[in-house]
Amino acid sequence: MNNKEKLRDLLIDVFLLEDSEFHFDLKREDVDTWDSLGVVSLAVGIQETFGYHLEPEEALTISGVQDIIKILEAKGISFDGET
Repeated sequence: MNNKEKLRDLLIDVFLLEDSEFHFDLKREDVDTWDSLGVVSLAVGIQETFGYHLEPEEALTISGVQDIIKILEAKGISFDGET
């Protein structure tokens, strides 16, 4: 499983999404369950899945899936070349 698939599965699980609801351009305002508790669950999931502990400031600045990818890529977790 590549990192995009791991992230996709994580977000579907954390935010209780249907497969058809997920896309990599998904924004926080598009997901009802992406609230403050969802942010905490997301941070825990990122730690468990990718081994990176989000700082509270980082978690609060995430407005969509692309922001998560940018943060993780900046920490050396690659999403390049993955479909």
